[in-house]
Amino acid sequence: MMNLRNMVQGLESDAVALELIAHWEHDQGTLKFWRASSTFVYAFKHKRKTYFLRFAFGQETPLEQIEAELEFMQYLRQHGFPCVIPLPSVNGRLIESVQLPQGRYYGAVFNKADGVPLYEVDELPCEAWGRSLASLHALSQTYEPAGGKRRSWREALLFAETVLHRHPHENEAMAELARVRAWLESMPASEEAYGLIHYDFQTDNVFWREKTRQLSVIDFDDSMYHWFAMDIAAALADQLEDENPEGEAQLQAFVRGYRSVRPLDEAMLQAFPRFRRFAELYSFARLLASLENSELEEAPEWLDGLKAELRQYCDEMRQSFAKPW
Repeated sequence: MMNLRNMVQGLESDAVALELIAHWEHDQGTLKFWRASSTFVYAFKHKRKTYFLRFAFGQETPLEQIEAELEFMQYLRQHGFPCVIPLPSVNGRLIESVQLPQGRYYGAVFNKADGVPLYEVDELPCEAWGRSLASLHALSQTYEPAGGKRRSWREALLFAETVLHRHPHENEAMAELARVRAWLESMPASEEAYGLIHYDFQTDNVFWREKTRQLSVIDFDDSMYHWFAMDIAAALADQLEDENPEGEAQLQAFVRGYRSVRPLDEAMLQAFPRFRRFAELYSFARLLASLENSELEEAPEWLDGLKAELRQYCDEMRQSFAKPW
């Protein structure tokens, strides 16, 4: 989640989106707001096909990180992994930028994924879902970026530490940070277990094509260097939290599919709850940062409701930090 003040400024009058979309061929009058979370996303049409403009505020998402993300996506696609890809602008660039009074924004355009998101599928194809993530990890094992690298879990925890220092009353979160960091630093980072992961391989970012029974993946903007098991634990967050027979069956089917492509050590499987602790802590820090300096004299109607929702999430996460390690 981006800072809420930045969100309001970036959405105002759709000014940023309108300036950026001018760099890509598009059908006039089709640009529409889609969503805003860690980035801004607008849908538009070109020759009746749907595309997505995604942009980020440069102070929150550096250009080098976007370049590294797009390079990884292109590598995956070139090696047969079905994911969306960035499309060049009329200037032949994958990333365009615009400067506004509040700062610089970086934008990219992606094709629409084929199929429907997994959360709309009546019966989750969990084995195919697991195979897809394993295939991504197999390609990640041999990936050597030509340009800059994506951030790692170390930078993510450093970000969390920086945020928490601005909130010295968050004692339990600071204690959790120390536990998570010490645990991850003790973990072996072999080529088989560690690499560049998607980090958000959940049902809203994975699309299912029933006719071909294949998956297509979007949204690599949270990708980072981490243990591959973190990717699985993040993907199966709902199944790990829902302690019921259906969730357990889905988890086991996902793991079967994953193991049909590449090995998954039993110790890593048992470590899923601790990887979830990393994810909770990192999300908590991002939400705290998003709420900072978010009091605006002239605010849109939706802002107060969103702030209340994010504060509630923070309260729930604080309770999780007190759980036994």
